[in-house]
Amino acid sequence: MDATNAAANAATDAASKTAVYTHGHHESVLRSHRWRTAENSAAYLIGELRPGMAVLDVGCGPGTITADLAELVAPGGRVTAVDAAEDVLAQALTYVEERGLGGAVSFAVADVHALDFPDDSFDVVHAHQVLQHVGDPVRALREMRRVCRPGGVVAARDADYAAMTWYPATPGLDGWLDLYRRVARANGGEPDGGRHLRAWARQAGFTDVACSATAWCFATPEETAWWSALWADRTKASAYADTAVRGGHATPADLDAAAHAWHAWGTSPDAWFSVLNAEILCRA
Repeated sequence: MDATNAAANAATDAASKTAVYTHGHHESVLRSHRWRTAENSAAYLIGELRPGMAVLDVGCGPGTITADLAELVAPGGRVTAVDAAEDVLAQALTYVEERGLGGAVSFAVADVHALDFPDDSFDVVHAHQVLQHVGDPVRALREMRRVCRPGGVVAARDADYAAMTWYPATPGLDGWLDLYRRVARANGGEPDGGRHLRAWARQAGFTDVACSATAWCFATPEETAWWSALWADRTKASAYADTAVRGGHATPADLDAAAHAWHAWGTSPDAWFSVLNAEILCRA
């Protein structure tokens, strides 16, 4: 290996190790993660799943999508679920056991930049809202490709924060979005990851990439109250809040103002919020 390649690899290793998961696993974060299902968060993948398949679910969080994937590849299929946070894996294990799927799912702590699985281990490798947070998404996709069997599918879905839109205009929410994007980038991630997915996949060596986009929409009084409350709590009490203050991006008063803006928006009878999510299906 020449000096140039060695330096590039060293830089890649450093980037992958220094990225920080912006949200953390505060209750307000897991409140939204537990809402996610295969139907509302991985519909683009469902048609690819068959009984008997081996699936790797990267960044599984509390396991709600994981459990759905296990049901979709039954009978005979198996899901291996990995996450970088050991504490959230314990919650995921409890959840899949409550669903009666404990025998169909196994769990492990893992870094998507260096997966501890042999080549060609899985028929499907899936990551939901992961690549926007990692230090090197191209390297992550290369690893996902490496452990995917020839003819298999690597699937990823990520939000695009800059494309989020809401009504009515609420003083403070534009500032919240600008602050979030700055904090996420300071943590080593790319909050507008959705728009980058196709480019990242091509850089990772995929030549067969199908792209799509779907949106979460929160528009009923119950939905907007739930969405605004969890983001207000997340803005003040999660790992995001800690890093925003420690990094000099915001003061506690700034975060209080952003949380107030979320509550104000959520009480409007006209409140409407949409989150654009980009999706890729890559043939290995």
